[in-house]
Amino acid sequence: MQDKPRYSRISDILDLAIYMSSKIQGVTITQIAERYNVSRRTAERMRDSLTCIFSQIDEIETNDNQKHWGFINYSISNLISFSSKELANIEQLQRRTTNKEMKEELSKTIEKIKSLNRKNKNSFEENIELYMQTEGYAVRQMPQYKISLDVLNIIREAMQKSLMVTCKYHNKERLIEPLGLIYGEKIYLVAREKAKGNEIYNYLLHKFSDMKMTETPFDKKDFDLQKYTNQSFGVYHGDILDVELSFCPELAEEASNFNFHPTQKIKEETDGSLTVKFKASGNKEIIWHVFRWGAGCKIVAPKSLKQEYKKYLEDNLNNY
Repeated sequence: MQDKPRYSRISDILDLAIYMSSKIQGVTITQIAERYNVSRRTAERMRDSLTCIFSQIDEIETNDNQKHWGFINYSISNLISFSSKELANIEQLQRRTTNKEMKEELSKTIEKIKSLNRKNKNSFEENIELYMQTEGYAVRQMPQYKISLDVLNIIREAMQKSLMVTCKYHNKERLIEPLGLIYGEKIYLVAREKAKGNEIYNYLLHKFSDMKMTETPFDKKDFDLQKYTNQSFGVYHGDILDVELSFCPELAEEASNFNFHPTQKIKEETDGSLTVKFKASGNKEIIWHVFRWGAGCKIVAPKSLKQEYKKYLEDNLNNY
């Protein structure tokens, strides 16, 4: 691994200060090395350089066996500012969300951030408006689901503290262990249900009601949300399939720029077509996605998925 050239170090040190300040439990040398793509020795030097500038940096006690470094009772907020482009990006997200409650909460967040940027406020607002005028987005036709912010806040706190929650889901009382949230066209809560053992399930967030946090802790064990989501195509989980898709030459260029799955491997064929392979579960979402590409996309493998797709097409044709 090669270290970065010397001219990038100052910007990296400043970025590291912001990164370290954003983590309550601090950061490890391994995290620094991975974030800045440097050797462990260089990561240690970066930490040492930062501690020379900020005496408030110290080792933070955690439950794992690694050393964590972070700011103790100190804020570097005076060093942080938001650019017009960054605020425009957040405003675009606020406009895109279809949930009324989250839209209002994002709007208040934007107002708070803007209030911190008092310097040259008029030109700042004008630049944001310029970005908004030149960067639009397509309107997506989809259902709007009412999600209670009270439910969302309880889940977030319960996940941080590893505490169980009681709730109603499909009008049934449940005791669940919240593990993570997945955002897509719908929002799903990834959780274990006490009555169902150690299996992990995805619950539609907008179907929860009467949620309360308990004082009962639970063990997350080795659950990793990123690894969990990488196993599926979309949010559906099941048996992991070795999927192979073939795109006709007319769709090959567009498909080559598309991110299908974190495990994907793409190969350009001699006839101009494109082969995409990945490992994932979620038969229904894979089928729905293939359908969007039209006749130019074919399922090559597995055979079971190909047969399921044919049945899906036949069932839909028989409805007309």
